[in-house]
Amino acid sequence: MTTIPEQIGERLRADGFLVRGGFYPDAAHGAPDGVATILIIGNAGPDMWRAFSKARRDEPSPLDNWTKRVIDPVAEAFGARAVYPSDGPPFVPFQRWAVATGDVFPSPIKPLIHPEYGLWHAYRGALLFAEKLPLPAVAVAENPCETCADRPCLTACPVGALAPQETDIPACAAHVRSDAGTDCRTLSCRARRACPVGVEYVYEPDQAAHHMAAFLGSRGI
Repeated sequence: MTTIPEQIGERLRADGFLVRGGFYPDAAHGAPDGVATILIIGNAGPDMWRAFSKARRDEPSPLDNWTKRVIDPVAEAFGARAVYPSDGPPFVPFQRWAVATGDVFPSPIKPLIHPEYGLWHAYRGALLFAEKLPLPAVAVAENPCETCADRPCLTACPVGALAPQETDIPACAAHVRSDAGTDCRTLSCRARRACPVGVEYVYEPDQAAHHMAAFLGSRGI
């Protein structure tokens, strides 16, 4: 008999979403009261973007709204509450929750890295359950950055905005907006593209451009 996480994964697969893992929250995770299980819903590579592109509507925040139209009915069907990165304030601590699933790690340039997907993945929602669900075992994984001798991500940024100590957001944004930053603006961050992990999941140009435009817009730039 398939588990609830497996059933949810089957329901979401056609739209390019994945159950990215689950965990049993405690006080340190910042989960709402009464939540016993959290399943993280996300994507890797271009599959979700392709499904979204076919169903896209002319509306504000089209990706966020489409995501909710896909995930909300699944949450209702399984008796869960759906929450999203766009909710808030207060905002849902998705990065903390993602780390709690046990298969992603902080990278030298800050975004979480997955041993298979590399940096080409994201978290689009979470399902909160009042009951404790059986969860699939997490495969033992190691941070691929720990065995990456060259760490090209640290030297690929043309303006040195992604130092391990602190990210220089203004320098990054100014470069991306400039003529010299055209490839970052349309193909995604050079540092991200320099990572050798998960190259088969690289975002397609229109997906990369969408996310970069959202990055600039979120900072009023």
